[in-house]
Parts: sequence; C-alpha cells; structure tokens
Amino acid sequence: MNSFSEIVEEIKSIVSNDFGSRKIFDKDVADVLGISQMNFATMKKRNKVPFAELLDFCATKSISINWMLYGQSPESLIESTNKFYIVKYFNDINASAGGGADVACEALEELEIPEAFVPILGGERELKNIEAINVSGDSMEPTFSYNDIVFINRTKTDLGRGGIFTIRTEAGLFIKRVVRRIDGKIDIISDNKVYDTQTLHPNELEVVGRVVGRFGNVD
Repeated sequence: MNSFSEIVEEIKSIVSNDFGSRKIFDKDVADVLGISQMNFATMKKRNKVPFAELLDFCATKSISINWMLYGQSPESLIESTNKFYIVKYFNDINASAGGGADVACEALEELEIPEAFVPILGGERELKNIEAINVSGDSMEPTFSYNDIVFINRTKTDLGRGGIFTIRTEAGLFIKRVVRRIDGKIDIISDNKVYDTQTLHPNELEVVGRVVGRFGNVD
C-alpha cells in the first residue's frame, strides 16, 4: 500500500489545477481533506493514512480508492473495480480507545474493500456479519490509532479465548483487549501501558463483536 507521503503527493497532483501556479504545501492538503494541520502532521509522522477523509475526497473527485491506496494505473482500474466488496460502515460511530464514546446516531454507509482484504475478514461468507466503525483515543496504540477504521464481526462474541473486542459499558463504546479470568470476571486491557487494566463483572458489559482487522494494516 502507498505510504502517507506518497498519497499526499498524489493529492497535490490531483488538486494542482485548483491552486493555479502556486506551490501546494502539506497544509493545503490538510485543508482539502478537512484535517487540522496538527493532526495531519502527526498522521504523516506515524504514516497513518486518514481513510475516512480519503474516502470522502475520492468520492468527491470520482477517483477509485484502489488507485490512491495501491498506486494502480487508471487503465488497470476498469478490471480492479469489479473486485471490490461492500461492508456496512457506521461513519458517525466512534468506538473509544480512550475515555468512552456515545452512540447517538447510526448513519449507515457502504464501504468498499479490496478483494485481497476479504480473507482477513473471514472470507465472503462472513462479510454479511462485518461492520466498520471509527477509532478515537490512544489507549490501544500502537495496535490501533485515532481515526483508524476497524472491522467488527458481530457474530463473534465469545470471550473464551480472549482477543480484541468492541464492548459497550455504562461509560460508552470501547475497543479493548478482553480476557476472561478464572473467577469469571473480565479484564479490560489497554495496549497503551499508560492506561490501567479494569476489571468488570460479565453483567457490566455487552460484547458487540470481535475486532477482526483495520483498514490498511491488520494485526
């Protein structure tokens, strides 16, 4: 997949006509994508592609996301666009990797994913069970970062073998590493060691589904 810097240079080329003869800077690309300059600089430093904003940009410019992410030539896109799959994407839902997130509205969109990404999500048969949401907060870094798009399998709610799950508690919606203890209680673990492990009773949380991947990089 193209790096953040490569994608930025591609965007500069695409919008060059909008800026006339003036040189296009990173801050201009940040404005085009609707990202603050501070967040843009952090994403570039960490090579974290802003997928949600990039999808909106591609839709506005009628550009295939496959071209932007994988550097395919326009001639190859005719064939490749037939190899995309659709999953449900709740663009306004943020599962917190930090302090909790409220779910007040669920605006359903369709998110295109490349064919090569399908096996990671469990294959074509599992796609009907997959939903995509956004990540906010930093408690799951470096595994997940702010603005990542994560994929959840709503049918996988068994905590027996642990793993990373989206859970709902009275504090909101979270993405956490979850482990069932011998005494039956549930340890809620952050990959960022700055955050302490929390322990809950099973009746204090709802398991929404297992996190099976994220857009661009999969663990």
